[in-house]
Amino acid sequence: MASTNVEIVQRIFAAFEHRDVEAVVERCAPDVVFEPVTARVAAGGEPYRGHDGMRAYMADVARVWQELRPSPDEFREGEGGIVVATGRVYAWGAGRVIDSPAGWLFRLHDGQIVYGRIFETTSGALEPAGMAR
Repeated sequence: MASTNVEIVQRIFAAFEHRDVEAVVERCAPDVVFEPVTARVAAGGEPYRGHDGMRAYMADVARVWQELRPSPDEFREGEGGIVVATGRVYAWGAGRVIDSPAGWLFRLHDGQIVYGRIFETTSGALEPAGMAR
């Protein structure tokens, strides 16, 4: 049985897959900080901050990637509201095609995501969460 934090992360992946911007924003704290790979392509390497930042992220995804599909297959919960998802990401657009392992690290507080980061490797997400295999 998944924990509440894991369920919240699973719901944000579903909202992202359906490009439901407001459902993504709803699961994020007002001061969320999000560091996706897309930030390097579209945001000058700066993280997306707050609800407006998450809306900008979703707009950048639509602009930069013709298709972007995260496919997490494992969710692990750590201490302090940390949830790590591991799996693959599929994307094409911006002159690039991606089909690679990925890791997603989220920190939650009071049922909302306060921090998120996407890594280009599964170990990249597991190591900072203290979950290295």
